[in-house]
Amino acid sequence: MSSTGYEFLHTGRGEVLRIAARGRDVLNDPLTNLGTAFTPAQREALGLNGLLPPGHTTLETQARRVLAQLEAEPNDLSKNQFLQGLHNRNEVLFYKVLIDHIEDLLPVVYTPTIGEAIKAFSNYYHRPRGIFLSIDDPESMEDALQVYGHGRDDVDLIVVTDSEGILGIGDQGVGGIQIAVGKLAVYTAAAGIHPRRVLPVVLDVGTDNLDLLAYDGYLGLRHSRVRGARYDEFIDHFVQTASRLFPKAMIHWEDFGAGNAHRILARYHDEICTFNDDIEGTAAVVTAAAVAATRRSGVPLSEQRIVIFGAGSAGIGIAHLLCEVMKGEGVDLADARARFWGLGSRGLLREGIRMRDFQQPFARRRAELADWRLDRQGEVTLRDVVRNVRPTMLIGTSAQPGVFDESLVREMATHVASPIIMPLSNPTSLAEAQPADLLEWTAGRALIATGSPFPPITQGDVTHRIAQANNALVFPGLGLGVIVSRATRVTPGMLVAAANAVAAQVDIRTPGAGVLPPMAALRSVSARVALAVAQAAVRDGVACIELSDPVQQVLEAMWEPAYPRVEIV
Repeated sequence: MSSTGYEFLHTGRGEVLRIAARGRDVLNDPLTNLGTAFTPAQREALGLNGLLPPGHTTLETQARRVLAQLEAEPNDLSKNQFLQGLHNRNEVLFYKVLIDHIEDLLPVVYTPTIGEAIKAFSNYYHRPRGIFLSIDDPESMEDALQVYGHGRDDVDLIVVTDSEGILGIGDQGVGGIQIAVGKLAVYTAAAGIHPRRVLPVVLDVGTDNLDLLAYDGYLGLRHSRVRGARYDEFIDHFVQTASRLFPKAMIHWEDFGAGNAHRILARYHDEICTFNDDIEGTAAVVTAAAVAATRRSGVPLSEQRIVIFGAGSAGIGIAHLLCEVMKGEGVDLADARARFWGLGSRGLLREGIRMRDFQQPFARRRAELADWRLDRQGEVTLRDVVRNVRPTMLIGTSAQPGVFDESLVREMATHVASPIIMPLSNPTSLAEAQPADLLEWTAGRALIATGSPFPPITQGDVTHRIAQANNALVFPGLGLGVIVSRATRVTPGMLVAAANAVAAQVDIRTPGAGVLPPMAALRSVSARVALAVAQAAVRDGVACIELSDPVQQVLEAMWEPAYPRVEIV
């Protein structure tokens, strides 16, 4: 038994909680606190008499009470804070409520509300959750990573952020711990990854957010963001320490800035089991939407002309994975890359302009643009690209609201029977276009995926369900697949398998059906993604566990929010 005073055992009769703690220690740990669901005998044995009201209730009754309290909260941020409090009191009850109402509550515990919670972190701070690692105190890292009492084999997943590129709101300093906590909540709710076997981590390297530095209540390091060699040494120290302490854990990088995200992923991709959701998770879910939409349109992916507005980490990640899918269909890599036109801060990626290394493979040659009609010589804007390329697919990862305007979309739709348009930027206020407008401007022909949730839109006699390209459709199942197979790496083949598994669950026949599965189906989607990923890990030679009965192995790995049988020691 660990220093925490309890341990979980998996038996043929379900999960068992062996507990040596007593009294308030039992109630203070969200993994051992059953609240009013403790039986009279358990209360007597655990020293809880007098600490709880005498009534004994079931998990289901507790969940109904929580929902009633939640509905009384005035807005989504207050609901987020309420659920955080529940998460810190009673983990099983929190996940029971979240899983049973995942479509309604996912936007509250994850995007888009999590952005507001992150900004308010220093104001709303109540109880620590997660591990805070300081670049000013690297010597304490090993002790800090062991503070929860985990052994070498006890951690399956670490979500880590340095908070520089949080959602659409940028550098949020130490408040980024909330994105790591929220991400892991989705891993558990969607894919059943045990909440005891995960670690949320924030790497506090300072912040360049002057509002935070000027606020006397800010809880992070009070200096500018450290960069260069010292930053790289800190990242490497984290990777080496975490990998040594928890050799089975996948390290999930979250919301790193564009200047570091690709570089860090490339640095460690072939050394450890690692994954960047902003690059690879976004790519997989958008690829799933693209594959499903092309099946709906009848135009193969290899014949699409794809414009990506916002060709940074996420945008280029999407392009790379779509190229992998095309390669799987027999298309040469150079021909696949030729189907893409990416635009960054200097317009179209092209020879002669400055760009990041990871953007170079998608730069267009000067000769290709010689006959283009441009609004302004020396510049190649989105409008120029749409006019000259006549794209069939338009993807936005730019955080520029409304940039897919009426004239642009009508120009695109003039030449395409089923325009595929994805305004993916979060939160809703940063979306490149509104779905209702896209349907109006294309006479209902647009196939749409958005980054934020939007309600269905009725046009004529067709109700269009707007697909949400939420990474939650991919990353939980991918993590579960890694755990089931004990994969030592995350390969491109595993990401393609995840995307295809999601796309395979899309209804391509019903008019108005979304091009991604609904979030209400997230639990079953994640199970299917995990199965596909685990099988791909075996094919790619990175699995350490034989898949003798993969369906059963996936199901047995999925934790359910039910109170365990209590064994008092």
